[in-house]
Amino acid sequence: MKLTQHADYGIRILTYLGLHPQSQATVGEIAAAFDISHHHLTKVVQQLVAQGVVESRRGKQGGLRLARSPHEIRVGSVIRALENDFHLVECMRHERDCKIAPVCRFSDMVTEASEAFLAVLDGYTLDDMLFGSARRRQLNRLLILEPRVAERH
Repeated sequence: MKLTQHADYGIRILTYLGLHPQSQATVGEIAAAFDISHHHLTKVVQQLVAQGVVESRRGKQGGLRLARSPHEIRVGSVIRALENDFHLVECMRHERDCKIAPVCRFSDMVTEASEAFLAVLDGYTLDDMLFGSARRRQLNRLLILEPRVAERH
């Protein structure tokens, strides 16, 4: 199964916001941290806001923050909200253009595999992705959210 860039960006946004769930960030900060398009992130943020996963405040004191605690945000739910097409093979689409579609079980198998994939992701939360102080520190360093401690020789 392959996820779209849209879902990938959604996970990145949530990761960034999840590192400091009490703080606010801007789309520009997140785009700069990951070196990705501000425009594309804006579209993903709109969906995350519509799904109630992210809060957005306008104005001088505005920004983005998680709408729920990281341990309440299920990865599978986020992926379902951001992916618009789980029809992995042509015969799963409504306009079926395959002669054997009425009797072929392949689409049933792919549907079952897709459901299993999402069920595994449902078992994880955003907090699971960020679990552990060492992982959080590494993520913060990679995204330049905290200054690096000078190495001593």
